[in-house]
Amino acid sequence: MSSAAVSPSPQSLSQDDIRSIVVGLMLAILLGALDQTIVSVALPKMAADLHGISLLAWVVSGYLIAMAVATPIYGKLGDLYGRRIVLSSAIVLFLVASAACALAPTMPVLVGARILQGLGGGGLISVAQATIADVVSPRDRGRYQAYISGAFAVASVSGPVLGGVLTTYLSWRWVFWINLPIGLVALLISRRAMAKLQVPHVKRAVDYLGAGLLTAGLSAMLLAITRVGQGTPWFDDINTWLIVITLISLSAFVWNSRRTAEPIIPLSLFRIKTVTISCLILFIAFVQLVALTVLVPLELQMVTSVGADGAALRLIPLSLSVPLGAFIGGRLMTRWGTFKHIQLAGALIAPLGIFLLALSSPTSSFFMMACLALVGLGIGLQLPTSTVAVQNAVPYRHVGVATGVSAFCRSLGAAMGIALLMAFLLGWLRAGAITLGKTVNGADIINTLIGQAGTASSGADTTGLLQIAQQSFQDVYLLAAAIATLSIVLTLLLKNESLSEKAPVSAQDV
Repeated sequence: MSSAAVSPSPQSLSQDDIRSIVVGLMLAILLGALDQTIVSVALPKMAADLHGISLLAWVVSGYLIAMAVATPIYGKLGDLYGRRIVLSSAIVLFLVASAACALAPTMPVLVGARILQGLGGGGLISVAQATIADVVSPRDRGRYQAYISGAFAVASVSGPVLGGVLTTYLSWRWVFWINLPIGLVALLISRRAMAKLQVPHVKRAVDYLGAGLLTAGLSAMLLAITRVGQGTPWFDDINTWLIVITLISLSAFVWNSRRTAEPIIPLSLFRIKTVTISCLILFIAFVQLVALTVLVPLELQMVTSVGADGAALRLIPLSLSVPLGAFIGGRLMTRWGTFKHIQLAGALIAPLGIFLLALSSPTSSFFMMACLALVGLGIGLQLPTSTVAVQNAVPYRHVGVATGVSAFCRSLGAAMGIALLMAFLLGWLRAGAITLGKTVNGADIINTLIGQAGTASSGADTTGLLQIAQQSFQDVYLLAAAIATLSIVLTLLLKNESLSEKAPVSAQDV
């Protein structure tokens, strides 16, 4: 069967060409990754200026949900129309949405613009990683994927600092304006670097119905989970309707995919054991990563006096160790030509670090930071290995959509992980308060301990609440560690496959 895509000819790409492409891709990824970290510091100021405290969480959730549903679609479009035009379109959409965010007069407008921004951001990472697969052999991809991880490291460390400086000395709106010069540079460099990549000669219809059904089903599911994470009961009227929409839409999506010649996500991919297992590993890894970046600062601000700035500093070991682990994993993949043992090492290290974090005292800064560094190293070892394993396991014509599916699983893990773990945390806080004879919910306890006024329990003795909070965080960390151990079982089920040393030279699949 002939492919729908024509691969680049590696013989026509020099090492300088490949390096130029990687630089362009790193800038595109930096653009998307920076926006996830730079915004967090400015959130309280945004909500205060736009009088929308109740919608504050949706500034993050809206972006995350939109990015999750967009990633597999971008992967498929890249396979059909070429990576260059799809990546450029994603950057342009991202920049337009960034300007809309900066100009937003109200909180609902800001949330809508963030959703649009997420639709653009969903293409940056998945298309960039698929482009690496276009020009580099599977065995060498680990090295280049490690370089890509450097962009995440820069974003993780510089994002909060840059966001704080811009918000303090200019305005929170500059958190979005800063995207324009960075994005224009990324657009120009990536387009020039990717000019030698060939585009498909065979055009095939896009499965717009499948894309719509997938978007509707996943959006409804993630909205329901996110609402639960924000304190809404599991089966209130709105969530019940969202769950019904999820089941109907995803069932229709599966039916449509089985009868469509070019489905937006070929379900046959999940018959490949390596693809399914590696996507699950990525899902679990991002459950841990995003949940910890929210839970740890929250705990520190509730039960210690370090404040927001001190909590951000204690997250630096996690932010740095993830790209470090990815770099080490990528280099070892290139040297050994396999990925299973590297994945297994990461799968063993991550739950150990989370378990030790659960046993640590939040007042013990050094030990907590050491635990977070251990967790980040374990997660980092799993990221490039799982992505390359997926790319290595599928026919070349499906590399783009397979990479998009793996990126989607990361985003889905991030969205579901923080929603579910926050839901458990709120439930345990509320249950603990009941044992003290207090009829307050988890959100009220959080507000009280952080020091906010005007809650149901303000002015009350907080000694008992502090003990309840510490126990609740310990329980939620232990739950996260238990979830992380599933990756050990999954990794043991993988075959120790060898990575091909040949770059793609043909787009023909037989």
